[in-house]
Amino acid sequence: MISTTKSIGTRAGAMLLVGTMLGGVSSPLIAQEAGAQAAPATAQPAPATAQAAPVQVNRAPVTGMIRSISVRGAERLEPATVISYSNLSPGQEYSAESLDTALKDLYATELFSDVVITGAETGALVLQIKENPVINRIILEGNKRIKDDKIQPEIRLAPRQIFTRSKVRSDVDRIIELYKRGGRFAATVEPKIVQLDQNRVDLVFEINEGPTSKVRAINIIGNDQYGDGRLRKEMYTKEAGGVLGIFKSNDSYDPDRLAADQQKLRAFYLTEGYADFRVVSALAELTPDRRDFVITYVVEEGPRYKFGTIQAESGLRDLSKDVIERYIRLKPGDWFNAKAVEDVVAGLSEIAGAQGYAFSDINPAYDRDAEKKLMNILFRVNESPRVYIERIDINGNTITRDKVVRREFRVNEGDAFNAIKIKRSQDRIQSLGFFQEKMEIKQTQGSSPDRVILALDLEEKSTGELQLSAGYSSLEKFIVSANIAQRNFLGKGQEVNAGVNWSRYSRSAQIGFVEPYLFDKNILLGGELFRRDFNSFSRQGNERNTTYSQLSTGASVRLGFPITEFISLGTRYQLVQDKLTLNEDQFFTDPDGAGPLGSVCDPLLAGRYLCDQLGTTLSSVVGYSLIFDNRNGIRATRGQRIVLSQDFAGLGGDVKYARTRIDATKYFKLPKDFLLSVHGEAGYIHPLQSDPGEGRDAIRLSDRFFGAQMRGFDIRGIGPRIQRIRYDAPNTLATGGDPITDAIGGRAYYMGRIELEIPVSANIRSLGLRPSAFIDVGSVFGIKKPSLTDLRGSCIGPDGPDEGTDSDIQVLNPGDNCNLGLPGVADDFTFIPNSGFREFFLGNSPKPRLAIGVGVNWNSPFGPLRIDIAKALIKQEGDEVKLFSFNVGTQF
Repeated sequence: MISTTKSIGTRAGAMLLVGTMLGGVSSPLIAQEAGAQAAPATAQPAPATAQAAPVQVNRAPVTGMIRSISVRGAERLEPATVISYSNLSPGQEYSAESLDTALKDLYATELFSDVVITGAETGALVLQIKENPVINRIILEGNKRIKDDKIQPEIRLAPRQIFTRSKVRSDVDRIIELYKRGGRFAATVEPKIVQLDQNRVDLVFEINEGPTSKVRAINIIGNDQYGDGRLRKEMYTKEAGGVLGIFKSNDSYDPDRLAADQQKLRAFYLTEGYADFRVVSALAELTPDRRDFVITYVVEEGPRYKFGTIQAESGLRDLSKDVIERYIRLKPGDWFNAKAVEDVVAGLSEIAGAQGYAFSDINPAYDRDAEKKLMNILFRVNESPRVYIERIDINGNTITRDKVVRREFRVNEGDAFNAIKIKRSQDRIQSLGFFQEKMEIKQTQGSSPDRVILALDLEEKSTGELQLSAGYSSLEKFIVSANIAQRNFLGKGQEVNAGVNWSRYSRSAQIGFVEPYLFDKNILLGGELFRRDFNSFSRQGNERNTTYSQLSTGASVRLGFPITEFISLGTRYQLVQDKLTLNEDQFFTDPDGAGPLGSVCDPLLAGRYLCDQLGTTLSSVVGYSLIFDNRNGIRATRGQRIVLSQDFAGLGGDVKYARTRIDATKYFKLPKDFLLSVHGEAGYIHPLQSDPGEGRDAIRLSDRFFGAQMRGFDIRGIGPRIQRIRYDAPNTLATGGDPITDAIGGRAYYMGRIELEIPVSANIRSLGLRPSAFIDVGSVFGIKKPSLTDLRGSCIGPDGPDEGTDSDIQVLNPGDNCNLGLPGVADDFTFIPNSGFREFFLGNSPKPRLAIGVGVNWNSPFGPLRIDIAKALIKQEGDEVKLFSFNVGTQF
C-alpha cells in the first residue's frame, strides 16, 4: 500500500465525503452495488468555508437579452473557456430554460463542483463557479488480500487529473468488481478526499475487503434419478466447511464456475443416457449477512435413452465405411453416452489425420426416437482434401537453438500431414525437459486449403541448476549435496554436470558430459568420472553399526542410437576399481604378536563372510541396454518404458560375470484424473568363474544385488543376511536382546509396484502435493550359503585368568557345560558373558515380501519431500520392517 508520509495538518478540515451540491442538498459519493450498505463515514465535516454555495438561477424576468457575461471564481480556467462551455454569448436571447441548459452544459464538463448564475434581472449575467479540485495523489487503505499493484490498473483517475464524482464512482465499481472476481462480494470501497491548498486534494479509497464469500449450500430441485450428493460430486463448486475445508479452493462463489457447473451437470446426464436433460435455472443468492451464497439449480432430467442403430458413411477415399465401422465401439441397446460418441469422433479424426486429412469433417447425426427412447446415430465423414505441411514455425526459444527443437519433429516441411507423428513430435519435445508443460503444436490453414502451418509456441524454463541442499532421511539421516548441472548447455541440448554428495552411509563425487546428437546425427555420446564411498552397516535392534567400507573409483563411456521411433540401443564400457575394507581396530587381531603388519581380519569378530571379501579388485565391464519408450513426457500419464540390460565383466580385470536386468513401467490415465502406474523389475548375475572356496560365492559382495528399496522395509531390509546371536549360557542362545544382522545381497532379485496417484483439488495441487496409494512386492535371493561360525563360549574358574592357571579357562565345544570335572579343578566354573555366539543364514528365499501403504510427494518451501507409511503384510524370517519413512531436502 502507498504510505502517506506527509503531515496531515492540512487535513484538519478533513476527510469529507465528496458531494455535488445541487439545490443546497449534499449528495455523498458512494458507489456500491444495488442494495449494498454503505460503511458509515468516519471523516469529520469540512469547514464551512469549504462548502459550495447553492445553485441559484433567478428566473425573473422570464426572457431577455444578454448584455454581458462575466466569470467569477475561475482559478485554472480562462473566463472565455468557461463562457464557451455554457454556450451563452452577449446579444443572445435567454430564458429560464436556456439558463437551465447552460447549467447542465457546465456540469457536463465535470470541471466544476458548483455553478451559480446571477444577473438574470438585468441581462448582465455572472457565472459564479467553483472548479473541481486537482488530484494530488491517490492512496489505497485497508487492502491486504489484493496488493496495490493489482488495484491501481483498475483506477482510471491519476494524479494531476481533475477530480470528478462520476469518475470516482466508476473507479469504485471497478475495484469492487476486482474483489468480486476474487470471491469477496462483501467488499466495500469508500472514497474520501483530503483538502489541500491551491484547490488540490488527496483521493483516498478506504477498502473494507470483507471475508471470502463462500458457498454455504447447493440445492438441486427436480432431480429424481440421482441424489443431491451424487450431483454435487460432479460440480467444480463445493460447499464450504467440512474437515478438509481449509484445503478447498473451489468453495468460494464464482459466476464463471457456476456456468461451468451447469455444463458439468449436463455432461454427466448425457453420459448416463438422459439426452433431453436441461438446467431450467441456476440462481445464486447472497445470504442476509452478505457473507455467503446459496446456489439453487432447477433441473429437468427427461427420459433415459439407449443406442439405436449405429451407421457410418464416408466421403474419403482412404477411409471407407467398413474401416469406420470397425473403429466404432458403440453397441445398440447400451445406454446412450454422449462422451462415448465424442471419443469415437476423436478416434476417427486421429485416424483421418494419420491418412493426411488435417481438417477432417466428422459429424455424428442424431436421430432421436422419443417414442421408443432410442438414439440412432449416423457417423458421417465428409469429403476434405489431403493436407501437406507448408511450414513449421517455432517461437519463444530464446536460448534453445532451432535445430534442437526441429530434430525432434517426426515430420518435415512438405510432408503429408500425419496427426500421429505430430503428436509424437509434441511428446518428444516435451520430454526434452527444456520447456514448460502443456505446450501444443497448433495447426492453422496455410496458403491454400490443402496446406497446413504447424506453429509451436514455447516457453523456456531454467535448465541450469546450481544447487546446495541439505536434508534429512529416515534411512540415511543427514544428507548434504552440492551439484551444478546444465541440461541445455549453450542451447545445444548437451548436458554437463558435476557434484558431490555426503550422508552417513555414502559419499560421492562425479563429473559427466552427454552429447545427444553427435555430429548432428541421432547418436548419443556420454562419459563420466566418479568416486563413490559406501559404508555398509549391521543392525542391532534400532542401532546401525558400520561394518565394511566400499570405495569405488572409475570411469564410464556410453554410446546410444535409435533403432526405430520407440526403440533405441545403448552401449557402455566401465572400468572400476573396488576396495573393500574393515575397521582394523574393531575387526582385526594380531595372533602372532607381529605388530600392525601381522594384523589379520578375525572371523570371530567380523565373520568369515566378510573377511573373505576384503581386498582390491578391478572390474572391466562392457554392456548394452535395449530400450522401448513411448511415454508422453517426463511426468508421463500414458505409455510405457521397457529396458533390457546386460553387462559382461571379464575383458581384463579380476572379476568375471554376466549380469542381466529388465525394468518396465506402464502408465494408465484413468477417469476422474486418477493416474495408475505399474512397475516391475528383475535381475540375475551369473558367475563366469568358479567358486573361490568352500562357503564362498563366486560373485563378490560389491557386485551382488541388494534389490530396489521396498517401502514397508528398511534399507537393505530383505534378502540374504547373516544373523549373529550370542550365547548367554552354555549351549543356550540368548532369547532377549537384539541380534546383530548383516545383509550380504543375492544373485537374483525381483520387485513389482502398483501405484495409484490420487487427484486433488486445484488448491492442494498448487501447494505441490501429490498423494498416492501403492503395493510393493519383491525379493532378493540366490546366494551360496556362506561358512558360518558357532563359538560356544568359555567358562572361567574362581581364581580368574590373572591368578589361576590355563586350566582356569574352559573353551566349550558343542554339548559341553562348565565344570567339566577335570582332575584337581573345583566345580565352580562360571560362564563368561558374551564369549560365544552362533551365526544363522536367513532370508535366502524367492518367496515374495509384500507391503501396502500410502504416500505423498510435496514440493514444499523447504524442498522436495516424500513421506510414506507402509505396512509389511508378508515377510520372511530375518527381514527388517519400517512403517514410516521420509526424505526432505532444502535448496538455498
